[in-house]
Amino acid sequence: MDIQEEKTELNAHNKKEYPPMHTAEHILNQTMVRLFGCPRSKNAHIERKKSKCDYELAEDPGAEKLDEVERIINEVIDRHLPVSYEYVSWEKAGKLVDLSKLPDDASETLRIVRIGDYDVCACIGDHVQNTSEIGHFKFLSHDFTDGRLRVRFKLTE
Repeated sequence: MDIQEEKTELNAHNKKEYPPMHTAEHILNQTMVRLFGCPRSKNAHIERKKSKCDYELAEDPGAEKLDEVERIINEVIDRHLPVSYEYVSWEKAGKLVDLSKLPDDASETLRIVRIGDYDVCACIGDHVQNTSEIGHFKFLSHDFTDGRLRVRFKLTE
């Protein structure tokens, strides 16, 4: 049985994300995992006006492949997927998502965020209720150095 939200005590969160951008980051991460088989972003800086994420890749995917990533992300957004939360124990969460990036002092109860049938991850940040609230995703630039792909992106109306 899942732990109910009312009984949940999660770690304090030190940042107030812009929900549309933060939700778009989840979709970007899942798209990168699906297309390149890489882990979710190694490092992210998510802000209202523009954001960036770093990924570990064997080679530069190039502009054409990133155009495909952008197209897929916007297709997912345009599906108007619901964003939902589930509060679960570490044991159950470990069967659903990779917990390796969580801090050692993470709470016993974890919040699992689902974006329709597209993405699932442990997260305590702010998100939209439906991908229809995101707008559209646009890459601004990218660079690839020593196995690290950095992408910069924004949201448009």
